[in-house]
Amino acid sequence: MQRKLLIADDEVHIRMLLEQTLEDLEDEGIELLQARNGEEAVEIIRTERPRLVFLDYNMPILTGVDVCHHIKKELGMTDVYIVLLTGKGQDTDRKEGLSAGADRYLTKPFDPGKVLDLAGEIFEL
Repeated sequence: MQRKLLIADDEVHIRMLLEQTLEDLEDEGIELLQARNGEEAVEIIRTERPRLVFLDYNMPILTGVDVCHHIKKELGMTDVYIVLLTGKGQDTDRKEGLSAGADRYLTKPFDPGKVLDLAGEIFEL
């Protein structure tokens, strides 16, 4: 299993915050990857096959929902664990994200401790 984690968000400060939150995982041999938009995220997921993806809901080119649908439904990459991170806390948004293939849905602002704990669960640390 790949020991890679992708952070996909169009906002640089969110990518940096997530990277700082998750950087201790590098000591466990987990490689942190980044994407600035949905198209980059799909390409990195296809080529690098990360085990875990923290994916922004609203991104340019392809939204997080589009990425989920493409990865899980079209490519059948069900072994990639996708967490949608979003400021959209409405139940309809949550349902749309989960039905597109997201495994978990977290709203911003997120608790860095919970993000790190979730990553630890997925990588069985």
